[in-house]
Amino acid sequence: MPSMKSRMVIMMLKHGHLLQGQLKRRTVIDMNTSILDYRAETDRAAGLISKPPEGIDVVSVQIGDVYAEWIQPPQAAHDKAILYFHGGGYVCGSCRGHRQHVAKFVKGSGVPALLFEYRLAPEHPYPAALDDALAAYRWLLDQGTDPSRVVFAGDSAGGGLALATMLAARDQGTPLPAGAAVLSPWTDLKCTGDSIRAKAKVDPFTPKGAWHVFSHYYTKGSDAGHPWISPLYGDLSGLPPVLIAAGDCDGLFDDSTRFVEKAQRAGTDATLIVGEGLFHCYPVCAPMFPEATQAMAQICAFIAARAAA
Repeated sequence: MPSMKSRMVIMMLKHGHLLQGQLKRRTVIDMNTSILDYRAETDRAAGLISKPPEGIDVVSVQIGDVYAEWIQPPQAAHDKAILYFHGGGYVCGSCRGHRQHVAKFVKGSGVPALLFEYRLAPEHPYPAALDDALAAYRWLLDQGTDPSRVVFAGDSAGGGLALATMLAARDQGTPLPAGAAVLSPWTDLKCTGDSIRAKAKVDPFTPKGAWHVFSHYYTKGSDAGHPWISPLYGDLSGLPPVLIAAGDCDGLFDDSTRFVEKAQRAGTDATLIVGEGLFHCYPVCAPMFPEATQAMAQICAFIAARAAA
């Protein structure tokens, strides 16, 4: 049973009170929805949470055509790093909208994070996001950061992209990171999980139909079952440890459970943290309610341990 505080947060999310009137809460997304309008709405909301907490600096970086930011304690050394993959269904998301969330991973683990902006669909379908992710990771390694001290992290589509990037890096002979810690990752762009349908009424974050529409725009004629698009369908052997946190009222809950089960069968160290009665990417709400705070502490401990080569 979720805590009283978490139930209060869920009620506020469902009624839009946490959005402070800046983001029109959509209940349905279909092929008639303007993705540009949807992106603009999320960008406006991002302005409310773009300032990182005290004691965290934001340093801009340009990686070729990819904009990125170091989210870090003042004058942090980059001998270890989180590479952070933002969410947004591959159609929206930015450093501005995620830097405050990423700062929680940084403060909790003591590891600086490189947060980057990959190109978005529908203007830039697959493989644009994957290419940008690989470029960001290789840039980090080119700066002298040991891959054994890099941990991938991400949320939602970004979590899925982090896992897909690990598969692509392995397949291309690029050294793998020390691990991955992801929230509610989108691992199946074929959208075959029962939870997408079954949890539609209880997931306060995700509009009905969104995953199918976003998948259409991102895949755009590519095979949605390709492992570099949907890591659930890949060979999950030989990967570093993976930690996944997901709420069981999340439309993508089955994407997490099935990935962890398959990874474990393949011999990969994979762990799932389940938030009972909780929603998509709930740990980013720490410290608003105890379940989020506890999950974030577990995630940060994992990151700190994996980055401590």
